[in-house]
Amino acid sequence: MRIGIYAVGRLKAGPEKDLAARYLDRFAKAGPAIGLEFLRVVEIAESRAGNAATRKREEAALLEKSIPEGAALIALDERGKGLDSQEFADLLGGIRDRGQRDLAIMIGGADGLDPDLRQKAQAILNLGRLTWPHQLVRILIAEQLYRSVTILSGHPYHRV
Repeated sequence: MRIGIYAVGRLKAGPEKDLAARYLDRFAKAGPAIGLEFLRVVEIAESRAGNAATRKREEAALLEKSIPEGAALIALDERGKGLDSQEFADLLGGIRDRGQRDLAIMIGGADGLDPDLRQKAQAILNLGRLTWPHQLVRILIAEQLYRSVTILSGHPYHRV
């Protein structure tokens, strides 16, 4: 299953981008052995519309255009369900095992994801109850993708 990260906003060059890239590189190298491939990171520009609802709608339209047709969707949203690393790995493994070709992990803009797009997601997850800047969200999800591969393959990176 090919997994992509689809995000509103651009991650500028710097330590955050480097760290996210390091975990995505680890994921890309380790994942194929268990049927998980890193597809890509797609960044779309933040909308400049005058109100939050319009911004979210415009951003959602751009996200949907960039996501492969038929992809399973995971939305990262503060109102989503919190999972531990094992549960996240099980979610990815379950989607893979149902024969899904593509999975899109969506990160909204400053206003969040459009409700209509969020409703299309197979899972709506949060990364904890704290508010995280988008740069750190990218690092967190990249690390969890790599951690999921290690969990699903029985590698000792993940210790309970």
